[in-house]
Amino acid sequence: MRTWTRAVPAAVGALTLAVALAGCNDSDSGKGRRSSGSGSSDGSTTYRLGEASPPQESTMKESKGSKFTVTPTKVQTGTKADMDNSGLDKAKDKDPKVPVYVWSTLTHKSGKSMEVGDMDSGLVVKTDKGERTRALIVIMGDAKWPNCPEPDTLKKLSAGQSEKICTAFLIPEGQKAAAVQLSQGFSNEVLEWPVKN
Repeated sequence: MRTWTRAVPAAVGALTLAVALAGCNDSDSGKGRRSSGSGSSDGSTTYRLGEASPPQESTMKESKGSKFTVTPTKVQTGTKADMDNSGLDKAKDKDPKVPVYVWSTLTHKSGKSMEVGDMDSGLVVKTDKGERTRALIVIMGDAKWPNCPEPDTLKKLSAGQSEKICTAFLIPEGQKAAAVQLSQGFSNEVLEWPVKN
């Protein structure tokens, strides 16, 4: 399912297209994802915030075979005011949304250098009502969020380097973030970091 939202940045005045991809608990949730891997050595697929994922392997052409980990560290639900001040035009959205901010540490473990955007592309926020939403992507403009600057997705990391980022997700107003998930492709289970509210 795709949600298209038009936005007008205050300073730019040009229309911005924002995309939030939602997985809706179907088998499509891993489609086109850039990472694959398996659960930890003890078979666990559930982690505490601050625990790193097992090494994920890149399937992107330029960094194929490179390994990295994803460590969600903090999750915070934003407010209606955050949404109102974001620069996104909500007129096309029939259901009101609020942002969820996920702070993560991405660590390049081995192999060719990788772009930051290739390491966090499998992240999903699951709500207490079971809805699953991918990160908000803004095209031709910026969405502004308090204390959550847009990451430099084109920045390349080499083996041993880490990057701390904040990613914004949009969920229906009135719902809460229940977990951060990491899709591992079609053949492996989704990894999950429950959120304590």
